[in-house]
Amino acid sequence: MVTNYEGDNIEFKDRLPLLPIRDIVVYPFMILPLFVGRESSIQAVEHALNQSDRLILLASQKDISAEHPDPSEIYDLGTVAMIMRMRKLPDGRIKILVQGLSKARIIDFEQSEPYFTTKLEKVEDADTSFDNVAVNALMRNIREQLERVITLGKVLSPDILTVLEDITEPGRLADLVASNLNLHVAEAQMILETLEPIERLHKINDILTRELEILAMQAKIRNNAKDEINKNQKEYFLREQIKAIKSELGDEGEAPADDEFEEMRKKLKAAAMPEDVEKEAVKQLNRLEKMHPDSSEASIIRTYLEWMGDLPWSASSEEKIDLDNALEILDEDHFDLTKVKERILEYLAVRQLKGTNMKGPILCFSGPPGVGKTSLGKSIARATGREFVRISLGGVKDEAEIRGHRRTYVGAMPGRFIQALKQAGTNNPVILLDEVDKLGGDFKGDPSSALLEVLDPEQNKEFRDHYLNTPFDLSNVMFIATSNVLENIPGPLRDRMEVLNLSGYTQEEKVAISKKYLIPKQLEENGISEDHVEFTDEGLQSVIEHFTAEAGLRNLERRIGALCRKVAMKIAKGDQAVTHIIPNTVLDLLGPPQYTREDHREEDEVGVATGLAWTAAGGQVLYIESTKMKGKGFTLTGQLGDVMKESAQTAIGYIRSRAEYLGIPEDVFEHNEIHIHLPAGAIPKDGPSAGITLATTIISLLTDCPIDKTVAMTGEITLTGKVLPVGGVKEKCLAAMRMNIKTVIIPWKCQKDLVDIPDEYRERLELIPVKTIDEVLDLALIGWHERKKKLKSLKKKGGGRNKTSNIPPVAA
Repeated sequence: MVTNYEGDNIEFKDRLPLLPIRDIVVYPFMILPLFVGRESSIQAVEHALNQSDRLILLASQKDISAEHPDPSEIYDLGTVAMIMRMRKLPDGRIKILVQGLSKARIIDFEQSEPYFTTKLEKVEDADTSFDNVAVNALMRNIREQLERVITLGKVLSPDILTVLEDITEPGRLADLVASNLNLHVAEAQMILETLEPIERLHKINDILTRELEILAMQAKIRNNAKDEINKNQKEYFLREQIKAIKSELGDEGEAPADDEFEEMRKKLKAAAMPEDVEKEAVKQLNRLEKMHPDSSEASIIRTYLEWMGDLPWSASSEEKIDLDNALEILDEDHFDLTKVKERILEYLAVRQLKGTNMKGPILCFSGPPGVGKTSLGKSIARATGREFVRISLGGVKDEAEIRGHRRTYVGAMPGRFIQALKQAGTNNPVILLDEVDKLGGDFKGDPSSALLEVLDPEQNKEFRDHYLNTPFDLSNVMFIATSNVLENIPGPLRDRMEVLNLSGYTQEEKVAISKKYLIPKQLEENGISEDHVEFTDEGLQSVIEHFTAEAGLRNLERRIGALCRKVAMKIAKGDQAVTHIIPNTVLDLLGPPQYTREDHREEDEVGVATGLAWTAAGGQVLYIESTKMKGKGFTLTGQLGDVMKESAQTAIGYIRSRAEYLGIPEDVFEHNEIHIHLPAGAIPKDGPSAGITLATTIISLLTDCPIDKTVAMTGEITLTGKVLPVGGVKEKCLAAMRMNIKTVIIPWKCQKDLVDIPDEYRERLELIPVKTIDEVLDLALIGWHERKKKLKSLKKKGGGRNKTSNIPPVAA
């Protein structure tokens, strides 16, 4: 079949590959790029490129969403085109540049796989006669309409008007305009199938007329919107003038509120504030209505009113008063802690009897890190059915963090308590004041003093935040504070809290807690189960003894997590065998022990006593060493604080005053320098509780009596030899148990503290209360009774002070 294209004879076969195209109709004389991605279409293009004429039939799909169209879903009239250029893209598609040549109609589909091959016939425009004047007028009208379309904002090629000036054939003009109007496929196909050129021109003219009407309507809508904006600005200006006139006339009548103010007014009403607070909020809202919305003060008041509306002035959580259920929740989350659980149950019991007219308790949990103080607050909230909010006070130095900033400051906000109440959404949450002993203070104020109002049940009913400047009732809040060192909390603040001491855990308690809480948690976090690893009691004891040295559980949990990760890595490598955590396995997986008992006293020594100390991390065993050399005076080393130095001086004063009674030669202090050291030297130490230990080690040194290595002691000494009570007895006893010490000497008045130690642990320790240092010496110094007898016999014989040096030392 032969067709003439712009004077050239172009011959193409009546069978050509078909390229179905989507969302576009190709007209003769069009040159455009096409992106081809379907495999069948790519093969059709490659087939056409392998032919000498490089021709292909382009026909549009009826349904553009069809990925593999059937012949019935393809228009039968299309355009034969020449592939001028092809380029492969990195994503597997190809890009071709085609030029339409002639219309053609599909007669039959001869092949559908792997691509369509069609039998087709050439379709030519109808050859009709027409009035040149009328056609020229129609063509000129189309050019003018297209120019108006471009003027009204339609995005078209800027060169199209120039190209249209050179086209004199009606059919070509209609096709060119249709190809640039981005018509829908059905409408563009209708233009393609119109074979009479004059009729095609009329249809294009109708389409352009419709497009002009749409563009004119869009322009009108835009102008109306602009007029509306100008109208609003005008109305606002007039409204402000009316307000100014009313103000001058003294008529402060309230103007009708707009939607924003009405909504804000409803929100303030729904918050159910106290009457005086609501009055202040409405006053600020009335001020806001008279302000320019863009002023800085309007923004400050709007933020203030939003805070006032969001606070839970009357919203409360419904408390659970079931004592059995509360105890079950507390036992589920925490091991032991009997006193704390009893205190919570007491509160719930009183609440059940008294009703809602009851102030919330203010508790302070004090103890070493890792014993469960913070997590206990969450459990209390869960047991009582309240919301839980945590406020971290560690390092807080600004008073405004507690009471808020005044609204005059840029970026002012309420204090942390008001923020916590907004976060909780109720006015009776459990608020945990974490690390209250680490509050600071500087030129900005003292936050611990600001807390006095918050934690005083008689004052916090009308707590006044600087930002709100109205009273807020905090009496329904249950405050729980946590601290490591109770002495760091100022006295007035500590006086407002009910202190509950949480001591460290014994080895048996740690094993039980590990089995019940820590191991299941770490198994879940590391993606393994009990089928992969088995923790034995001996293995856990090995971890506790050799890889942790703490009163709490944090390092223990880390070590258990490390063991679980080792097991997880073994399983990931394909070894599914069960890992038994026994002492040898612990050493293989965690390496050499970090804490050993090598520093335990292996034998009874002269001048080396075992003391007990209290630290923020729990109890600790402290070895005190002393030696003598030629010289004079006393030397104290080991980073000792002033109180401990005074305890050493008190012990020395007692010894010198009782030298004859103790059988110590008078001249020993004149010719010997006594050096007392408390390892480790890098750790600061202070406090009076090492008084009897210091006295014992000096007396041992000066009398050559060894000190029993199985005896530890704690207590303050006086110049008359009395033993005064000290604190931290429970923690010190637990530390002695960790070091396998069997006998602990404590002050007589500390027997009341033994109630805190469970019976099963007291049975494993011999706790001996003493009143004087003489009792301590009888218990701690080996052979002291024999020495005292010899001293008495010498005195009876008239030996006295000058014969004490003849008393032989007692063998260790």
